[in-house]
Amino acid sequence: MSADISELVRYVAANLVDEPDNVNVTLVQERTANVYELEVDEDDLGKVIGRGGKTARAIRTLVSVVAPRSRKRTLVEILE
Repeated sequence: MSADISELVRYVAANLVDEPDNVNVTLVQERTANVYELEVDEDDLGKVIGRGGKTARAIRTLVSVVAPRSRKRTLVEILE
C-alpha cells in the first residue's frame, strides 16, 4: 500500500509542476509515522505549496483519506 500512496503523491505533484521529471517521493518509515518526502524542482516549489499552503494541505488531506488505518501516522513533507 505504501507504494500506492507514494505513487499518488508523485502523480498529483507531477501534474501541478512545470518539471514533472524532477518530482521524487521517498518513504521514510519512522517509529510512529510513515513520512512521504516530496521533492520538486526549486522553481516549482510554490506550485506544490500553493497560496497560503492550500495545495499542500489538500495533498496531505488526500493522503490521510487513502492511507490505511494503523497505529502509525501518515505524513507528507515537502522538502525545500
